[in-house]
Order: sequence, then structure tokens, then C-alpha cells
Amino acid sequence: MDKDSLKPLIETIIFAADHPISFEKLMNVLEGEKRDEARLALNELINEYAASSRGIIIEEVAGGYQIRTRPEFAPWLRRLFKIGFQKLSKASMETLAMIAYKQPITRMEIEELRGVDSGGVLKTLMDRNLIKIIGRKELPGRPVVYGTTKEFLEVFDLKDLACLPTLKEIITAQEEEIAGETTEDNSAGGDSVQAQGRGDDTGGAGHGQPSGGDGTGDKG
Repeated sequence: MDKDSLKPLIETIIFAADHPISFEKLMNVLEGEKRDEARLALNELINEYAASSRGIIIEEVAGGYQIRTRPEFAPWLRRLFKIGFQKLSKASMETLAMIAYKQPITRMEIEELRGVDSGGVLKTLMDRNLIKIIGRKELPGRPVVYGTTKEFLEVFDLKDLACLPTLKEIITAQEEEIAGETTEDNSAGGDSVQAQGRGDDTGGAGHGQPSGGDGTGDKG
């Protein structure tokens, strides 16, 4: 097939897939087609979606390609499915970050870093399918080690773990957030923070998705 004939076929395959589909798997389905033609068709399809005013786009996430809703429409989708923000607690986000950056990592190593028991937090993250047991460490007792899942990449809109922000980027973002809050507080008055009752669990990540993921950025 030529590029123009491949585009609607690739679009159909991506739409029908339950999870992000990798280019290699796509080529397995398109058995006999030229890789260069398929890659060109896929890239044009992605660009056409991005340039259009439609409510869906094709994104590369979790090692594959997926049709996803635009993040700006998330509030209406939450209303449709009657779901709210499903935020992770500060402890869960802290633990998830440790696992993401230091995987494979044992529970003991996590608790040494956090200084508290982490059994409940690990269970929560596993229940939400953000982490999983990926093996055992060659130590006495052979403790299990944890790593992140493909769902973690989907929720936080990451192509792969290499796309995680660096420590420098995180610090810069935190400094900018603090500077913005300081400016807002000064303009609102000295008692504004106390009056507003700001929490410390508001940090989210991902393309239009709340912390912990409510699915509103995914294929819907």
C-alpha cells in the first residue's frame, strides 16, 4: 500500500487497540508493508490530528501510540463519567517518585529513604497498577524489588522512563511554583494562604490528567 492508503488502516488499528501499540507491533499487523511507508504514514497521521480542531489526538506514550482525548476537555469527561480527581497522597507520590527514579528498589530501601513503614503505600500503588513486583534482589531472603508499570507511563504521559524530568528540572519547577504563590499571596494580602487552606497534595503530572490518573487523558 502507499502512504495514503496506509493512514486510515493505521488509524483503525490504533483506535482498536486496548493499550498503546508499539511501532513494531503495528508492523506485525501490517505484515508485508514497507516500514518507511508505514512510518511516514504514521507521522503524517499524528501531525494531522495535532493540527486539527478535533477533540482527540494521537500521542506516543508508554512505548506505543494511542488515540487520546485532548487535555483541555478533561472536565467534561469527568462530568460524563461522574468521576472526580483521584489524587495520590503526598506519601504515595513520594514513594512513587522513589520507585520511578531508583527502580528496581526493595521495600527496605524505600523505607530507609523515607524513614517510615511503607507497606500500606506500596499496596495502594500496586492496587492502582502504578507499580509492580519486577523480580527479586540477590540478597539474604531474596527480597522482592519494585518497578513502575506501563500504566504509570500512560497516567503521567511519558513515552518511556527516559522522559522523566531531571532533578534540576524538578527543582526549577518547584522554585517557579513557590515564586508564583509568593506573588499571589502578596497581592491577596498577608493572611491569604491561611484563609485559602492550601493543601500540599496538589501536585499532578501527565498530559491533562490528575495525580493518580482518572483516565480522562486516555482513549475514551
